[in-house]
Amino acid sequence: MYKLNFVFSKKGAAKYIGHLDLMRLLMRAMRRAGLPLKMSEGFSPHPKLSFKRALKLGLESEGEEAAITLRLPVKEEEFKNKLQEQLPPGIEIRHVQRNFS
Repeated sequence: MYKLNFVFSKKGAAKYIGHLDLMRLLMRAMRRAGLPLKMSEGFSPHPKLSFKRALKLGLESEGEEAAITLRLPVKEEEFKNKLQEQLPPGIEIRHVQRNFS
């Protein structure tokens, strides 16, 4: 398993996307980008995506933090570029870092 931490901004019209919808949006974008996502186990598998904190609806942010677990290694720059291509305007991946813990 390979864990990547990433920081993204949520501005403009994207500030009206709620927390759960934002999670769904990122999961769909990662699937469309063809990233090797590590799925949870059980009846309804979903990507292992976690946010550090939820941002209130209607607020903009430059530094939202999240982490995703992958099955295979992906270079940080490749992850950033592939995911950014699939995201709507207002959401920008700013920084990606491998988590070695």
